[in-house]
Amino acid sequence: MNKTININLGGIFFHIDELAYLKLKRYLNAIKLSLGDDSQGRDEILHDIELRIGELLSERIANERQVINEADIDEITKIMGKPEDYMVDEEIFEDQPKHKTASKKLFRDGDDKFLGGVCSGLAHYFGIETIWMRIIWLILLFGFGIGFLIYPLLWILIPQAETTAEKLQMKGEPVNINNIERKIKEELDDITSRVKDGVNKVKDSDFKKNVEHKAKSGIQDLTETLGNIFLAIFKVLGKLIGALLIFIASATLLGLFFGLLSWGSFEIIGVSNEYVNYPPFLFDSIIPTWLLIVFIFLAIGIPFIILFMLGVKILSNNVKSFSSTTKLSLLGVWIISLLGLGFSLINFTTQTAFDGVYKYREELPIVANDTLTIKMVDSEELSTRKELKKRYSSEIVYVGDTQKVYATKISVDIKPTDKLNAFVKIRKESEGKSIKHANKSAETIEYQFNLNNQNLLLNGYFLSEIKNQFKNQYVDITIYLPVNAIIYLDKSTRTYLYDVENTQGIFDRDMPKHYYKMTGDGLECLDCNPNIFNIRKKNNYFKLNIDSSGVEIKVKDGTSNAKVKIDENGVIIR
Repeated sequence: MNKTININLGGIFFHIDELAYLKLKRYLNAIKLSLGDDSQGRDEILHDIELRIGELLSERIANERQVINEADIDEITKIMGKPEDYMVDEEIFEDQPKHKTASKKLFRDGDDKFLGGVCSGLAHYFGIETIWMRIIWLILLFGFGIGFLIYPLLWILIPQAETTAEKLQMKGEPVNINNIERKIKEELDDITSRVKDGVNKVKDSDFKKNVEHKAKSGIQDLTETLGNIFLAIFKVLGKLIGALLIFIASATLLGLFFGLLSWGSFEIIGVSNEYVNYPPFLFDSIIPTWLLIVFIFLAIGIPFIILFMLGVKILSNNVKSFSSTTKLSLLGVWIISLLGLGFSLINFTTQTAFDGVYKYREELPIVANDTLTIKMVDSEELSTRKELKKRYSSEIVYVGDTQKVYATKISVDIKPTDKLNAFVKIRKESEGKSIKHANKSAETIEYQFNLNNQNLLLNGYFLSEIKNQFKNQYVDITIYLPVNAIIYLDKSTRTYLYDVENTQGIFDRDMPKHYYKMTGDGLECLDCNPNIFNIRKKNNYFKLNIDSSGVEIKVKDGTSNAKVKIDENGVIIR
């Protein structure tokens, strides 16, 4: 009957009889003596050997109550090798006997990992270079897409080689005293800290007994790695955002700086502003133009200065922030600039509070039975637009060296008169901060026309001071003709005619390029197509169309509609 002893070997508890215990103790002491007192990494080597012996013994017991005997210890020492068979001097690693390759086991290589060490572990298992395995996975990931599902699963299920024995098994090397000692010495020579981290992690070697624990460890490792990847991506994105903020702020500040030079410097040194293309609303303000420009620069520039500093701080943590005094000063200047611009905006709004009118009349030597041609003309030197027509927008032009507002917001109407001679009424309209100022602004509108051999040439544009660009200026022209006078409307008048009364209800846009006779009820077309005409009276509408396809009549009386069509198919009434 032998005495049974409980021991802890590599974190695993065993029941071992006394004789087997003494043999195992002598074996470990012999290994310790063979390593020497000053052997590099002796404690780590002994620890890994104990772990390996514990793993081998755990494979030989069927249950926790089974007792380890001498035969088990003899089998273990055959696998691990006897201490006296190996030299422990440094030369042993230069010229050691070669061993047969053991069977490989699949592990993740934690010493050569990019994302969990799956690729390097598979490369060891299949005996190829790690770079080729990573290329294969890149093809699977981006070429076929299935890698996105398989790789995380392998990361979770495949354990990482943490102990020296597992690292040897991963590469297919025998797990014995010689290889364990050699492996640890190599790791200590390369990076001692990695060995210590690996040894600290080899506290639990029950992967085969506890797959769930390993899965959780793999998930945690995956989560930490993904977290590090996302953190690195966010850091890069942060740097890109910082660079983008610096670029935007710098471009804006440079633009404002050159704008300040081209606007404000001329005003400050006393050069006439007619040479500078200022924003039009600055001209009619109580605040000096140069000061308003400075306000604009500060109101826009200060936030971008702060934005610039924010971008610099994102790129470099060594940059100091503005002092409290500087921050308060910038804030105060910014608020003053906003108040100045706000006051200017309120003042500008008041410039259009009232409507003003300026009217004048000019006689024309046109009497009954005379023929008058009306044509709209333009100045090729002023406008850059291809076609002369009525528009509700304006543009800035130069008249000599002076900037002017060029506008075509003009309406032309033609009415009968009981006077013997024809005449023209010009009505100019404008807005202003008071009726007096509005009337004055209307009077300053520059508009001309002239009569040349019974050709009435009306300017299709008018000019105004640039400060009046937003004062809704308008020119209304009314031509009064005596009864029986003849008039021809040139095609240039098409967009300018506005609500011209005529006896046939012809639309304004259809009136040009025809002769008309003035009657007491309005113009009567002399050369229009009699087969197509319109009659418009309030909500009433009548249209008659006669051509080769038949006769078509459309009638509208208030909200009621009717249509009659007569052709070769008969009469259709709707």
